[in-house]
Amino acid sequence: MRVKSILRSSRTGLLAGVAATALVASGIAATAETIRWARVGDALTMDPHSQNEGPTHTLNHHIYETLVGRADDGSLTPRLATEWGISDDDETVWVFTIREGVKFHDGSEMTVEDVVFSLDRARTPPSGMAALHAAVEEVTAVDDTTVHVRMAGPAPLYVQNLTNTFIMSKAWAEANGVETSPNFAAGEEAYSVRNTNGTGPYMLVERDPEVRTVLQVFADHWDDAPAVSEIIYTPISEAATRVAALLSGEVDIVQDVPVQDIARLEQTQGIRVVRGPENRNIFFSYDMVSESLASSNAEGNPFASPEVREAMSLAIDRNAIQQVVMRGESQPSAAPLPPFVNGWTEEMHAFGDPDLARAGELMAEGGYPNGFSVQLDCPNDRYLNDEAICQALVGMLARININVDLNAQTRSLHFPLIENWETDFYMLGWGVPTFDSQYVFDFLVHSREGSYGAFNGARYSNPELDAKIESLATMTDLEARDAVIAEIWDQVMEDRIFLNVHNQVLAYAMRDGINLDVHPENQPRMTTVTFD
Repeated sequence: MRVKSILRSSRTGLLAGVAATALVASGIAATAETIRWARVGDALTMDPHSQNEGPTHTLNHHIYETLVGRADDGSLTPRLATEWGISDDDETVWVFTIREGVKFHDGSEMTVEDVVFSLDRARTPPSGMAALHAAVEEVTAVDDTTVHVRMAGPAPLYVQNLTNTFIMSKAWAEANGVETSPNFAAGEEAYSVRNTNGTGPYMLVERDPEVRTVLQVFADHWDDAPAVSEIIYTPISEAATRVAALLSGEVDIVQDVPVQDIARLEQTQGIRVVRGPENRNIFFSYDMVSESLASSNAEGNPFASPEVREAMSLAIDRNAIQQVVMRGESQPSAAPLPPFVNGWTEEMHAFGDPDLARAGELMAEGGYPNGFSVQLDCPNDRYLNDEAICQALVGMLARININVDLNAQTRSLHFPLIENWETDFYMLGWGVPTFDSQYVFDFLVHSREGSYGAFNGARYSNPELDAKIESLATMTDLEARDAVIAEIWDQVMEDRIFLNVHNQVLAYAMRDGINLDVHPENQPRMTTVTFD
């Protein structure tokens, strides 16, 4: 017997019936055919290269595929490439053996030409993935199963950059006028924003953005068939509504469990909670360069003052945010990268108690003894308790006479502010799918030029540091490379580009009988779901 109830929308309320409630009370698990999956926000776009953003990748991973995948333990796994390595004849060339017998959802065969096209599309601005491929000089098909990627120099870690770079059909893209990626920050519309044609285990059959997306298993997929044959994906921004949907039986899995509800759900019969650390840190940053700020009453730009930036760091109480806002579900840290990542150190992580007296002195030394006002831009549907963290910071900065006007809005409006340099002061969270510091540097620290600096909202620019960052892509001596990474972090921490808060800790909640492990990138795959 197949039991399915439908969640229309968090805006219109839940259609929780007696049958659904009885189902949970009896402890009966969802059927193996359908999983109803809810999280706080939707994918921003279905285009596979337009946005380098976690929830967008998470949904697209079910529809599109990459050359290599990432296991829960961080190791690389074969997907559309069965083998990869550096050429014996040329250390600047990566060689990929492409899986045979792979079909797109429209029935066409995937070829090496599709791989070449996709990598070229992904590395061409305005693609959000371009920085990952900045060192690529040429992609060529050598024969029917082999693709060569020529780098600007030896690049031993390049393959780590491919875990979120999806392969799409060249013919389909050309037929629908999407040979290049649409510019998300500019609001460009394109056929690939709402339509898909991947090789993944699921096909898109229904798409109502921010309301409901339905995926069905792709019968001709090359891999073993998953236990889940249908996915009903529902974004529910309101925390209480997500939990109510799970408790009523309207959904089977909630990915973003509100921290205030974890303990209650753990004690609820018929519900299980799984937890684990996420490869993501949460921080604030600010425009360090402009002569004045549009949202501030200050003369000049207070964020250009090193003393002001240090004062803000001394005013933040990370432990209070962990205890009060996050209910203990976070890992406070001053390091703007998670401990999973190559380059992280205990010295970067360390932070002290707030020192308001010294912070006040620094504000005066920086030229702002009476403080200033400024707007803080914050998402309210992306990170765990994001708006509440911003509200806490507002109160902490008020103690050193920085009066903050909080502007909290959906992430589809928030991220373009950073990408378009339209924010003075903002929150951002950053995961590191390559598990290497270069990923942070390429997107957040390098000057915004070419493929680099897409999310460098601070407008930070240091030509000497840029050169060091670019050198990382082609350094073969990994010990020397780690030394350069340490040098870059020393400068970044000294300049206080980031006001880091904590690393996220994840919790997934699901109905009994369903098994799904926490994914360190917070990109769970419904292909890994098992049923008791």
